[in-house]
Amino acid sequence: MTKIADLHAKWMEKPTYKAEYDALEEEFALMAALLKARTQAHLTQEQVAERMATSQATIARLESGKTKPSTRTLERYAQATGTRLQISFIPV
Repeated sequence: MTKIADLHAKWMEKPTYKAEYDALEEEFALMAALLKARTQAHLTQEQVAERMATSQATIARLESGKTKPSTRTLERYAQATGTRLQISFIPV
């Protein structure tokens, strides 16, 4: 049986796959940051949703990258998880 990590490594050798994967880096970073904030706060999606006065499904979509959140939504998420939102611009 082939492991996902092995497939990913093989596909990363293909320039088109690598370019598409690299283009998603910022979205992956945002999703990872959201999950990290929630898990470090020892909260469930339902608890974060309750604190934000929204639904668990909304939090799941937010954390999965299926929606692009507004700055206001990110601020509310940060407040719900006891963190502070920090946005920065990095030269390319």
